[in-house]
Amino acid sequence: MNAVYEMVFIEWEWIMRLIACVLCCASAVAALTGASDARSRPNTGPWDLASLQKAPEFTVADRDGNLASIYYTGEPYHGKPTRVFAYLAYPEKIDGRAPAMVLVHGGGGKAFAAWAKMWADRGYVALAMDCRGNGPDGQHLPDGGPEQTDESVFFQNQVRDFWTYHAVASVIRGVSLLSSLPEVDPNRIGITGISWGGFLTCIVAGLDQRLKVAVPVYGCGFIYQPSAWSDLFTSPGAPGKLTADQNKLWIANYDPSLYVGQAGMPVLFVNGTNDFAYWMDIYQKTYRLVKNRTIRITTDLNHSHEDGWAPVEIGLFVDQHLRGGAPLAAIRTGTCHGSDVNGTFTSRRPIVKASLHFTTDLTAKSWERKWTSVDAAIDGSTIKARLPDARPVMYFLTITDDRGATVSTEHEIVVK
Repeated sequence: MNAVYEMVFIEWEWIMRLIACVLCCASAVAALTGASDARSRPNTGPWDLASLQKAPEFTVADRDGNLASIYYTGEPYHGKPTRVFAYLAYPEKIDGRAPAMVLVHGGGGKAFAAWAKMWADRGYVALAMDCRGNGPDGQHLPDGGPEQTDESVFFQNQVRDFWTYHAVASVIRGVSLLSSLPEVDPNRIGITGISWGGFLTCIVAGLDQRLKVAVPVYGCGFIYQPSAWSDLFTSPGAPGKLTADQNKLWIANYDPSLYVGQAGMPVLFVNGTNDFAYWMDIYQKTYRLVKNRTIRITTDLNHSHEDGWAPVEIGLFVDQHLRGGAPLAAIRTGTCHGSDVNGTFTSRRPIVKASLHFTTDLTAKSWERKWTSVDAAIDGSTIKARLPDARPVMYFLTITDDRGATVSTEHEIVVK
């Protein structure tokens, strides 16, 4: 009997060891899976997207034809409720449900009625909100969010006190508001923003996948690297104006480079070679994070709200993705042999012009470089051009179709 008991005990011990081993392996697999899931989850930063993606309450303060002045619920600021002012514009006629656009102004800007009307005339329901806590008269609302100043944008010590936190929340709530309107097709909403609004657009495009197209103008990420704001941030051998904690907090939460790479929608990047704020190098780093991108860089784009919403490519790109319009052309750089460069393109519309743009002024600051533009030859679906002999040289190619719509390649640098 003792032998039998001993045999049963040994078998039971091995069974228990086997169970323990299985449980251990399962735990390890779960840990690895959890780590993998954590890596694959999108970065939502400090924002509660579930809350922001619920339609906010809003009131109509005034209506002039198809343009309404409204107020909607903003993010609490210092424990107090806030309101956001916006213009809401409708097309003259709506057949079924219309596409919609969210319009985000830049620094020193406001909710622009003219911008909203422009998109309404194009057939979109348009929402242009104020992201500075101001009302229609430009005066700060008693219950407005933070004004946009260097202090509110950068010099904060609590993550939800930053202007960017509130501005992004206001924009996402704007998407939620549009989605709730019976006149709007919630599956056809896009966004465009200018300067700081482009900066915000890059963030929101990575956070809110309800958007189906995005057009940031000027604004980009990596502004803690050499940029117009370099003196604020600490870099090797160069302490910035921010405290170490402020520096760390801002970079960890508010640079668009953290989010824009998550954008699932098509994105059109619009900028000029000599933009004083968003320099070419950090601009390129930003758009390269986005897989589905189109680039429109030119040498003659001034920096202002009016200049920022004027390019014809913006409306055509949005029409392409929200209304089935004829697409912009696509172009990419081909080979470079010595001074001979070429590119290839596809286009459903006739291409009426191709150009090479270059600068050998690479020691100058980005916005001070002198660019030269020359005609390039079109041979079928290939563009051919010749660079100057001076090195190093930075260049890119553009093509323009019969609608006056221009797209560009990425800029390249040739050193030999």
